[in-house]
Amino acid sequence: MTAGEGNQLISVHPNDLKFIFELEKQSFCDLKVVNNTEHHVAFKVKTTSPKKYFVRPNTGVVQPWDSCVIRVTLQAQREYPPDMQCKDKFLLQSTIVAPNTDVDDLPADTFNKESAKEIEECKLKVFYESPSAQGNSEDEGLKSSTEQSPDLNSAVRQLKEERDAAVRQTLQLQQELDFLKRRRQRRNDTGFSFTFASFVGLIGIMVGFLLNLSLSSPSTE
Repeated sequence: MTAGEGNQLISVHPNDLKFIFELEKQSFCDLKVVNNTEHHVAFKVKTTSPKKYFVRPNTGVVQPWDSCVIRVTLQAQREYPPDMQCKDKFLLQSTIVAPNTDVDDLPADTFNKESAKEIEECKLKVFYESPSAQGNSEDEGLKSSTEQSPDLNSAVRQLKEERDAAVRQTLQLQQELDFLKRRRQRRNDTGFSFTFASFVGLIGIMVGFLLNLSLSSPSTE
């Protein structure tokens, strides 16, 4: 019996195993096992390549209507499989056991098909994914989220130009103010220089206010 068929004792999510395959690196996949009955159900995980995978727990007992998580770890590999195709398979066996049965108390023939017990089986396929493929999908999502319309680009460019012009004007007014201060010191013409300097300073404040206003304007939708 495969995943998702009939009224199974347990259901498995997801119904296959997918690993991000990188050389010399481990990868893992979590399987959620759900007991769909009012009975205690024991399970056991088998694989066609036991040396490649580390399964914990590989045997267990799930209480009625409860669930548990099985972590399957792909051990670090030294070479890529041909065409990134994987022929490995997993088999999840399950059967009803007596109430309050502990996993350490399971008889040796619990999952033996030749016994009188009914054994259900769920087959799981294995798929490998390259990290570059996953990265490309993330980059595409980032690119689409950051794309801007021509109108928005034009508005942003105009704001930058206005900002640069305001900055240049502010610098020019600051230079004139410094010149007037030096002139006042030489001529000691306090009344005229202070009045004019105040006027120039007021202009600088207004330009700075306009600059902040342009930069804080909301973006065009």
